[in-house]
Amino acid sequence: MFVHLKRGWELPASAATPESAYLDRRTLVRTLAAGPLLAAGLALPRPGRTEDADPSAGLYPAARNERYALDRPVTDEPITSRYNNFYEFGSHKEIHERAQDLVIRPWTIAIDGLVEAPTTIDVDTLFREAGLEERLYRHRCVEAWSMAIPWTGFPLAKLVTVAKPLGSAKYVAFETFMDADVAPGQRQVWYPWPYTEVVTIAEATNELAFLVTGAYGKPMAKQFGAPIRLHLPWKYGFKSIKSIVRVSFVEERPKTFWETLVPEEYGFWANVNPAVDHPRWSQATERELATGERVPTLIFNGYGDFVAPLYAGLENEPLYM
Repeated sequence: MFVHLKRGWELPASAATPESAYLDRRTLVRTLAAGPLLAAGLALPRPGRTEDADPSAGLYPAARNERYALDRPVTDEPITSRYNNFYEFGSHKEIHERAQDLVIRPWTIAIDGLVEAPTTIDVDTLFREAGLEERLYRHRCVEAWSMAIPWTGFPLAKLVTVAKPLGSAKYVAFETFMDADVAPGQRQVWYPWPYTEVVTIAEATNELAFLVTGAYGKPMAKQFGAPIRLHLPWKYGFKSIKSIVRVSFVEERPKTFWETLVPEEYGFWANVNPAVDHPRWSQATERELATGERVPTLIFNGYGDFVAPLYAGLENEPLYM
């Protein structure tokens, strides 16, 4: 029999925003004769924009996994859906309208590198076969703000199992889409496009590592990184790459987008640590988007019970946290 022991940072699920409060927002667009067409975000369509019929709409809402509790209420969707980092669409936070130009169907993910057989997977097939669940996760940005979101998705470990990496694979590298016609930020040549991120195999197979397909009980809005993104709740948000098109298994650690651009400010590990400041600001506290209040930052964003053993012996690495 499984016995769940409460951790110090956990509150009961009753402390979260009631599910009904955010599921009501699923009704942005109702069923059409040709099938369900879901709104990709809260913004209204602009003339000439392509909208995407979502073949996976029937998978939501998914059952909640109560193992992953919160120490705060869920942040309201109108806040989180309008305050987004997605540099492909601009370096400011108000990119939610521009992000609606991204066409997310059809969408495939290439799996390559040190695997038994490189392949390409259609995301809707992947979503059905992986099985979706909802998790309440904290999100801590390196810019010292935070929120909490009910993500839907599946463990990254499931994708690793599907990929069948060789024993020589030590890292998992992710790459996002490249389409400067719809993503104006990608026309800025000083950025090392496309956006990339990398984690170790051990991090990728940790139970917290989550591939996100939806939020707030419905398919994920485009500004969140639709149709599939990574979420690593113990790391700063820039590690959680959006709109993934490629997953590569490699032996040597490649440089990531931010390591290439600003190596003195953004390291590989990027684990949340209040004791290690960013070169330009303190990480000791964070601003909660829901309230505007500053609260103490927790080591590993409060998830140390899950991930601390991954980093034993690495304390002296530059920008370890």
